[in-house]
Amino acid sequence: MTTTTVHLLRHGEVHNPTGILYGRMPGFLLSDLGHAMARRVADTIADRDIVQVWSSPLERAQQTAQPLAEKLGLEIVTDARVIESSSKFEGKRFTVGGSVLRKPSSWRYLWNPWRPSWGEPYKQVVARMMSAVNDARRAAEGHEAVVVSHQLPIWITRSHAERRSFVHDPRRRRCTLCSLTSFTFEGERLVSLSYSEPAADLIPVKARNAPFSAGGAPEQDASAATRE
Repeated sequence: MTTTTVHLLRHGEVHNPTGILYGRMPGFLLSDLGHAMARRVADTIADRDIVQVWSSPLERAQQTAQPLAEKLGLEIVTDARVIESSSKFEGKRFTVGGSVLRKPSSWRYLWNPWRPSWGEPYKQVVARMMSAVNDARRAAEGHEAVVVSHQLPIWITRSHAERRSFVHDPRRRRCTLCSLTSFTFEGERLVSLSYSEPAADLIPVKARNAPFSAGGAPEQDASAATRE
């Protein structure tokens, strides 16, 4: 039976000094630290049997994929199925004292955490992510693939694979900056799931459990944040 591994790689830290939920907005690039994280991942896993490097179309994901692709001499495959989840709060501030969730006008979006009512349905996220994972598995059959995506889609996909509830505390997602959530298949069957943090020592302590990466932002009010 052929063994194939697909690694879901979360992007590195983003320069976001105003602390907004940038979601799918263009123009949010890796910070200097984020670039260092991406290089660390490339240095750590470039000796693995990786034959495919895929990425979300968003700039921060593409920048994270670039050092690894260059080391391996591979072209980046851009796949919109692994893009960040959409949210009603995109472009709003999620910093201390300025969180959009403190405003009554936002509360109408918060009535159903199971769906969720404030953004793209979790089941829809899983469907597109697993479709991409399976295509990456087929493209890398017998080898390994890296797919650069975003915290929430990766976490929800892992929750699906482990048959856990989608409802969760964003501060408890085990998906830090530039972490790898690795799916190993025997043929088409998922046989194991593992997690690693190649850039763990580069991550600022206050950012380890942050629901979104905000390089240069004031300290976040993590209890109010709902997205990467």
